[in-house]
Amino acid sequence: MRSLRIGNGCGFWGDSLDAPVRLAEAGQLDYLTLEYLAELTMSILALQKQRDPNAGYATDFVDLLPRLAPILERQPNLKIVTNAGGMNPHACGRKCAALLPGHRVAVVSGDDLMPRLDELLAAGHSLAHFDTGESVQTIRGKVVSANAYLGSAPIADALRLGANVVVTGRVADACLTVGPLLHEFGWTSDDQLAAGTVAGHLIECGAQVTGGLWMNADDSTRLEDVGYPIAEVREDGTLTITKPTGSGGAVNLETVSEQLLYEVADPSRYFTPDVVADFTTVQLRQSAPDAVEVTDSRGRPATDSYKVSLAYRDGFTAAGTLVFAGPHAVRNARRSGEILLARLKQAGIECEHSLIEVIGEGSPVTLRVAVRDARKSHVERFTKEFAPLVTSGYAGTTGYTTGRASVREVFAYWPALIAKSAVTPKVELL
Repeated sequence: MRSLRIGNGCGFWGDSLDAPVRLAEAGQLDYLTLEYLAELTMSILALQKQRDPNAGYATDFVDLLPRLAPILERQPNLKIVTNAGGMNPHACGRKCAALLPGHRVAVVSGDDLMPRLDELLAAGHSLAHFDTGESVQTIRGKVVSANAYLGSAPIADALRLGANVVVTGRVADACLTVGPLLHEFGWTSDDQLAAGTVAGHLIECGAQVTGGLWMNADDSTRLEDVGYPIAEVREDGTLTITKPTGSGGAVNLETVSEQLLYEVADPSRYFTPDVVADFTTVQLRQSAPDAVEVTDSRGRPATDSYKVSLAYRDGFTAAGTLVFAGPHAVRNARRSGEILLARLKQAGIECEHSLIEVIGEGSPVTLRVAVRDARKSHVERFTKEFAPLVTSGYAGTTGYTTGRASVREVFAYWPALIAKSAVTPKVELL
């Protein structure tokens, strides 16, 4: 029976820089997927694009391409699918095409709703908060990004055009895997789409399914050499999760079960743009060392809506630390946090939110104090209250040589839905 080997070498922007190269070299893959995006990442990329129209994508991917280029030359059938395009898939695609001459690069866009936001609201698309029902108009002036989670079909379309590198904006994470399966197998049934979604969901977070964060990992797991995941998907919808031979990590019933339920509210209804997958029917079997067979995926028809992720400005935050040594380190640390906030209050400043944490037991311990407020000036003043404790606080206070904490803008998350009829995915071959 025909099968595809799809490996995911990146679970988020900031993941291992070496994992994609090692996986492409050792995985004997048909497709290498690279997943860079999270809700916070999109807001960061949106601000980067505001400052520079040629920015707004995951630069780690572009930095990676010179290392992947010789592998692609040795493995001409290997294809790459990534959402590294973020808020600017065209700019990312052009960089990719320049670094990979001779390769056909396709760009999937249409997910960015920000330029059309007022038009969509005027047309009756409320984008109300998914949980509270609150109108998006209450935060309209603070919105910095709004992206629909596109499905797998445009990725499959890009591959049908002959692309061997596909760069997308925001698509649902599992769709990086489902797209190639649609293209290669021509899948159409809900059960088939559910099988692809299970495969994509299991490998989308990289090493989380191969031993990373596994509750029983120990020194024998060799996480320093952890292998990134491979989904070997067969045309009948069954699949096996594994990793490169000889690599560290582990693939077993626990690692796969843990990842299957990761970020899942209702296992019987896992919503994607392609299908509503039922994870409760899935069967797992240890078929070989570091190989788990996955069968019996079931699905129901997709809804007529896309999920939309909006990010909006929601104040400022800062956090600082000090170290305390000595026989009363824990008490002194906590009391110092209280003194810091009390001195701030004496100066007429009370932040809307504050948190005091003492990390560790005995000596030394670390004090961490954080605040959040809509007023940047309040947060800036907070950062100036740490250093005085070095000479006007308790004995044993240290750890102040890194300078004042930085003030960062807070971006809040606003989940919503929009009718699929209002969004038009676009596929372009560069």
